[in-house]
Amino acid sequence: MSNRDTRRKFLQQIGGTGIFLAASPLSGFASQQKAEERMILYNKEFSANDKVNLAVIGFGIQGHMDTATALKVPGVQLVAVCDLYTGRLDNAKELYGKEIFTTKNYLEILERKDVDAVIIATSDNWHSRISKEVLKNGKSPYCEKPMVHKISQGLGVIEAQKASNAVMQVGSQRVSSIVYKKAQELLAAGEIGKLNMVNAVYDRQSSIGAWEYTMPTDASPDTVDWNRYIEGADKIPFDPKKFFWWRNYKDFGTGVAGDLFVHLLSGTHVITGSTGPSKIFSSGQISYWKDGRDVPDIMTGILQYPDTAVHPAFQLTLQVNFISGTGGQEIIKLVGEEGTIEIKGNGLTVKHSIMPKAPGFGGYDAVFTYPKAMQDSLTEAYKQKYTDEEKKRPTKADIEFKAPAGYSDHLDHFTNFFDSVRMAKPVVENATFGFRAAAPALACNDSYFQQKIINWDAENMKVLK
Repeated sequence: MSNRDTRRKFLQQIGGTGIFLAASPLSGFASQQKAEERMILYNKEFSANDKVNLAVIGFGIQGHMDTATALKVPGVQLVAVCDLYTGRLDNAKELYGKEIFTTKNYLEILERKDVDAVIIATSDNWHSRISKEVLKNGKSPYCEKPMVHKISQGLGVIEAQKASNAVMQVGSQRVSSIVYKKAQELLAAGEIGKLNMVNAVYDRQSSIGAWEYTMPTDASPDTVDWNRYIEGADKIPFDPKKFFWWRNYKDFGTGVAGDLFVHLLSGTHVITGSTGPSKIFSSGQISYWKDGRDVPDIMTGILQYPDTAVHPAFQLTLQVNFISGTGGQEIIKLVGEEGTIEIKGNGLTVKHSIMPKAPGFGGYDAVFTYPKAMQDSLTEAYKQKYTDEEKKRPTKADIEFKAPAGYSDHLDHFTNFFDSVRMAKPVVENATFGFRAAAPALACNDSYFQQKIINWDAENMKVLK
């Protein structure tokens, strides 16, 4: 009964006091229905046939976090863990029991008959290869973002997904967020008028935020399978920083663009329904974290989205600053002709600013520079043409939307994934969506390193020469 009471309380929050909306013609129940469907689905016991056996490849920070969240979904159980560092395999057994199968060779995971789904949380350079092999073996991958390390790898993963009976989900959890769904609903209803710009920021101000993670005391070729890690790349000597701080190196990671721009892009795409930009330009620098990394710690991207049947033309600005005096922030602000939608954390606010019907007149205007008789004539004509009401700015109540306390879009994303694994239904973020978010982020890297504008065909998902 306690579980049912908890579900009932959550649904009450979804439909009532947990979400605050101004009186509006669009205060629909999409989020409530989504929650109800999920709660009803899980208000039952799972048979052995319903259970999903999960394996994890890459048991670092995100691998740990993904596993912990995935196991909160009823009917999911962990059976195997792969990592190239011995200490993390030892940690897996400490956390989940000595019976958990562990290995440094991910191919042994794919050979197991008892594995249904696989979390891929490796360094970025392994994402596409492992995803394709997981799909080929009939298992369902949940691949961390960015889906690929290079733009050239994207179509191959999409084809592998289409050729497999298994489902694939990319791990950008904002795609499943009820907050982003509400932003989508508000934008589509015309709450801020015609969209023309999106400003997206993901700043940090800490050494850990800048990927200087604490190193294990036993890091060495004896505890790390370095040769497997660099397989397919140029042979280089063991370097613990390039293994444990891999995000800082373009041979293994994708920098701030692949790690954080991609979140902002996937969020923007799910809200607007866009398939992507047509032009991409970025600039950056290594401003503070001069620790041997070869990717910027500050980067700005400017992306132009063309006019389509789904959305008007708009410009997207992307910003990451790893030494930001703000202390760090994540904000997506959609700017329309009549207001803004700003998403921060598990909530959003809508503020309106609507132009009056009458054009401006007087004040910082050219009228006072004309002869007095002309000023009087123009003033009288303006008064005659427009009523006092038409000269006023229309007002509209602001809107605030908050997800219930404790809500997790990460859990929602895994819930959606395992629903798809069980019922063979479409996922919320398939390989095509994942690539259309990853490619513009990776194009920002290409623009930075090549110092040029990248032209992108979002529909056919290819770089234009």
